[in-house]
Amino acid sequence: MEQRRRVEELIDEYRAALHDSLDGLTEEEARRRLVASKTTLLGLLKHVTFVEGVWFDQAVTGRPYAEIGIASTVDGSFGLRSGDTIASVRAAYGRRCEASRRTLADLRSDDVVDGRGPRPVWALQLQVLRELARHAGHADILREQILASRASTGGAAAGEGHVDQDLPG
Repeated sequence: MEQRRRVEELIDEYRAALHDSLDGLTEEEARRRLVASKTTLLGLLKHVTFVEGVWFDQAVTGRPYAEIGIASTVDGSFGLRSGDTIASVRAAYGRRCEASRRTLADLRSDDVVDGRGPRPVWALQLQVLRELARHAGHADILREQILASRASTGGAAAGEGHVDQDLPG
């Protein structure tokens, strides 16, 4: 149980790091594309909402994406609608995380679920942990670029508003 508790702590720490990557940013900054892909800070939070829906809902329950309320594709999970805001995407992510916790609460780590083919719960947790850790790193780099651009355009000083986050470990 100690191992599971530690994995859950790490998942929660990476969830918080992704959530907090939007602290102090404007809506435009949160949507800013700094790489060739659709990746934006706001889009990353939408994507990890999708990730949690896939691995902590569909993989357990077998429910289809539409019923879960997530994008139909990985690529689509990064997409932003005109009504998406920092507050609305954060709220959706918070609800999804709570749903994930409820879904896993009564399952043991070695229980096998079959929503996406047979997998033990521990494997689902490691998959989500891997995804969150990777995307928290992406978010940290994107946030650093956004804050640096403020200084180069006469905005706030570089690093101002940056929350130094020690990645979990």
